Amino acid sequence: MSDTTLFKVTIDNISIDVPAGTTILNAARMIGGDVAPPAMCYYSKLEGSGGKCRTCLVEVSKGSEKDPRPMPKLVASCRTTVMDGMEVKNITSPKVVDARAGIVEFLLLNHPLDCPICDQAGECHLQDLSYEHGKEGTRYEFQRRTFKKHDLGKYIQLHMTRCILCYRCVFAADQLTGKREHGILDRGDHSEIATMIEKNLQSDFIGNVIDVCPVGALTDKTFRFKNRVWFLKPMNAHRDCPTCSGKVTLWNRGEEVFRVTARKDQWGEVEEWICNECRFEKKLSSDWTIEGPRLIDRHSVISQGHYAGTVGTNMPTETIEAVLHGRKPKLLMDIHEVSEVNRPKIELSKINGPAHSNNFNPDND
Repeated sequence: MSDTTLFKVTIDNISIDVPAGTTILNAARMIGGDVAPPAMCYYSKLEGSGGKCRTCLVEVSKGSEKDPRPMPKLVASCRTTVMDGMEVKNITSPKVVDARAGIVEFLLLNHPLDCPICDQAGECHLQDLSYEHGKEGTRYEFQRRTFKKHDLGKYIQLHMTRCILCYRCVFAADQLTGKREHGILDRGDHSEIATMIEKNLQSDFIGNVIDVCPVGALTDKTFRFKNRVWFLKPMNAHRDCPTCSGKVTLWNRGEEVFRVTARKDQWGEVEEWICNECRFEKKLSSDWTIEGPRLIDRHSVISQGHYAGTVGTNMPTETIEAVLHGRKPKLLMDIHEVSEVNRPKIELSKINGPAHSNNFNPDND
């Protein structure tokens, strides 16, 4: 019989027994779904993380069975441990909903509106947070804080303008590498992630700072501007690597491997750290043993057109014939033959670059 002391905690009217010392956030994750608060800085595999972004604030309406008084202020669920009989409100609390919207607005004060060109678009935790908990507009009328881009070696580029100072990359570098060469410089609104004298980050595991970054502040230079994640097929793969586990996710388009990342769980956290050789240098399908397509959460834009609840491709169920009750569609008119807008002799797919009016000039026939 186990000697582990269990505490009963109720979160959003759902009760669960958890070991003593469990944080409210991890207890909520055991329940799952919308009960789990969002977290931008907490990372279960990094010691010391949490307590900085404040997006996981919750209301403790009952402290414990011995002391049922509510806590006077909202608390960070990632740093607050449960007590026996504690009652917590997350999405059922108007205070939490309002506070979370304010936190999102605060995080977006200096964040650039460059989602259309950011490589993190589609898998950005700040995008998800602002969509689910943010407001339509901003009250901020002043000039946004900007920084120049930094090259942190041949593989990693730092866009400090996008950084929300979650400290994840600092903890990852400190705990995964033998010597940390970057950190937080300056104070207040001048704080930034940087190296002291433009040093390069050289450790065999430094590429993991890209995976732990919740926004597009740290990007993979081997993948920048090459493709969008929702156009790629994530596949589980592995190889015999002497440095790491070799278990990764390949992001393919056809037979071409556009990038390699560590596998992540449902909370967006790395399952096993991978080395730089696996991440940056093994970009051929022949380098890997393909296990099969990776299951992607349906709430993610990455899943669009790829998966539907279970692993495997999903063909559309609604076709024109189904809408027309079995009747096949009839082509009444070919608009290109009538208008000759695209000039039938010209194949658009073979034009080098974007099509312009000069491509359809009759003198070019």
